[in-house]
Formats: sequence, structure tokens, C-alpha cells
Amino acid sequence: MKIAIVAAVLALGVGAPQAWSQNDGLEEIVVTGTRLTEFDPVKTPHVTLRKRADNIVTLVRVVCDTRDLSQRRDELKATLRNMIKAAPGAGVELGLGDEIIGRFDDTMLDAVILPDGRPDTSVAILVVKTRVSPTDSFDAATGRIKAFAARTPKVGRTEILPYDEWNLTLIGPQKHRPEVINLVAEDARRAAASFGTDYAVQVEGLQLPVSWYQSGPLELALYIPYRLTVTPRPKS
Repeated sequence: MKIAIVAAVLALGVGAPQAWSQNDGLEEIVVTGTRLTEFDPVKTPHVTLRKRADNIVTLVRVVCDTRDLSQRRDELKATLRNMIKAAPGAGVELGLGDEIIGRFDDTMLDAVILPDGRPDTSVAILVVKTRVSPTDSFDAATGRIKAFAARTPKVGRTEILPYDEWNLTLIGPQKHRPEVINLVAEDARRAAASFGTDYAVQVEGLQLPVSWYQSGPLELALYIPYRLTVTPRPKS
């Protein structure tokens, strides 16, 4: 379920993606794939904040092998326009990006079309995402993207081919720092109470950014890699 989304925007020369406006200025981060932390029962703190992913995403290859280059590009651009038009009704959104996903629109059509590895073939690689609802299953969420690829009208010899690998995203994961710190503080207070008034707890590492690991098909566990120690209180 883990892929590293290619740096499509930079590779295509489109420039760095802008954070999507509906995210209230917060960047949408691909939190699985290359950024995913593996759970380590020895090193990973047990205090975590469980969060459902905001979106599930995959890459889609839009490929055409019409022999004439001009016609091939026209067929690809027409299919890409059909994808842009069909996306809202299918419950999906199109984007570009690697770790930060930015918007894709019809001003970028020429820039995203590149030569493919085969002769007389061109390709555009897009990110397709769908929002994860509270009641979604993994199959339901991924099924929306698969249905979108299957039902969108293709022009000429164009095909829309989703990758069968998936990533999760969070919008502004660092906004959850206060919640995680509150959970750490509650755990520290319980630990201190267990040892009695002659002992105190010390927490180190709270200056570190929020990390995460995947705890379910659509769920993430957010944490700060802190260290808690219990020490005797100094004698007065």
C-alpha cells in the first residue's frame, strides 16, 4: 500500500505546486510512502493520536500511442480535459506533486505531456485523490478512483491506467501538535501519580515535529518522539 509519488511537478517543469485553496492555507502532505515512519515497539512512544487520513491518493498514467505526434497530443489533451470535467461528479480531484500535492488544471496540459519509454507514445502522470469519509472502507475509497478512470471518456487511442498502489494524505499534520502534547502531558501526570510524591517525571523531545505511522488501511497514528523519565525529587 506504500508508494513514493514521483516528483511529477518538478520533473515536468510546471514549478512547485501551490497548496490547495480549500485546505485553508495548510499544505496537503503525502504522509505514507517515503515519509512514513515504521512502527518500532522499542523506539516509538505508546502515546499516539489516531487520525483518519484526509484523502487517499494514487498515480494515474494517461497514455496514448497514436503515431502522429500532433494528433497524439490532441487526443491526450482532450482526454485530460474530460478527466478535469468528470472529476467533481466522481468524487475525486486531480493534482500534481511529490510529498506536497498541488492542483492540476487545464492551463497545465502542454506541460504534463511527456515522451513515454515506447516509440510513438506520450504520457501524462497525474495524482488522483478522493476524500476519506468517516464511513469509508479502503475498497470503497479506492473504488471511486478506479471507477473514475474506467468511466471517463477517452479520446482516440488514449488510456487511463491507475497504479494499484495507494498513499494517504493529511492536511497540515503539524496542526495536531497541541493534541499530541496534551496526550503526552496526561500520560506524564499519570506516571507521576503512580510513583508518588517523592518522584517527578521529565519529558524531553517535545520540540520535535509530529511524526506518524500507518495504523490501519485508512488510519494514521500521530506522535512526537519524546522521552519520559522518572527521577527522585531532590531532597529539600
